Amino acid sequence: MTRIDDTFARLRSEGKKAFVTYIMASDPDDATTLEIMRGLPGAGVDIIELGMPFTDPMADGPTIQAAGQRALAAGGSVTRTLAILQEFRKTDATTPVVLMGYYNPIYARPGGVDQFLTDAKEAGVDGLIVVDLPPEEDDELCVPAARAGLNFIRLATPTTDDRRLPAVVRNTSGFVYYVSVTGITGGPAANAAEVAPEVARIRASARLPVVVGFGISSAEAAEAVAGVADGCVVGSAIVKLIGEGRPVPEILDFVRDLAAGAHRG
Repeated sequence: MTRIDDTFARLRSEGKKAFVTYIMASDPDDATTLEIMRGLPGAGVDIIELGMPFTDPMADGPTIQAAGQRALAAGGSVTRTLAILQEFRKTDATTPVVLMGYYNPIYARPGGVDQFLTDAKEAGVDGLIVVDLPPEEDDELCVPAARAGLNFIRLATPTTDDRRLPAVVRNTSGFVYYVSVTGITGGPAANAAEVAPEVARIRASARLPVVVGFGISSAEAAEAVAGVADGCVVGSAIVKLIGEGRPVPEILDFVRDLAAGAHRG
C-alpha cells in the first residue's frame, strides 16, 4: 500500500472523490513551487502531480509548455524537482506526490533509471506518470518502479479501444489517468456525459480508481467530472495563474474553490 492507495481508501470511506492538482517544478522558481506545494493540502488537494521540466514535451499545451520553459530558465531539472520534494516532505509526510513528465530526463540522468528510482524513493515520491513510455517498454521503467515500491500510473485516452486497454492497464497501479479529450492540455472542456461510459469501461478492465484530467478549469467542471469518476485533475488553469505571477494566496484560493467542487462530485 502506497500513500496513493491509502488516500483513495480514505476518500472512499468518506464518500468523497479525489482532487488532484498539477504544477511544474521550479516554475517560476524553486521557492515559489515549494510555497504553493505546502499550501495545496490545506486548500483541499488530495494528490499533487509535480511536473519535471523538459525541453520537448508532447502532450502539453501552450500553458504548460511555457511553464516548462520558465522552469528550465530558472535551472529546473529532475534533480531540482527531487530537492523541492525533499523540502516538502520535511513538513508533510502524508500527501501523495506523483512525478509527471517524460523519459528522456530520467534516462539521461547520471546513474540512469536505477539511480533515479533510488533518489525518487528517498525524496518521498509515491508514483510516476511518464507519458512517452508505452506498455511495450514496461521493462524500461514501469516494472523497475513497481519493484521499488512506486506506483506507475498510465494514461488512457478516448482512442484507447478495447483491444489496447488491457495492455495499457496491465502494469498500472495507484490509479488510471483518463485523458478526457483528444488533444493537448489546456484544450477543449471535458464533457462529463461523454466521460462517464469511458470511466466505467476502464474501471471494468483495470479495477483501479479512474481520475480524469484535461479540459477542467472551474469548480463546476470539477464537480461534474468527479461525479462520474473517482476524481479529477486540474493543471493548466492553475499553471496559468502561476505564469501570470498571481500571489500564492490567490492561487490557493482558486484551488480551494476547485477542490470544493471536486469533493462535491
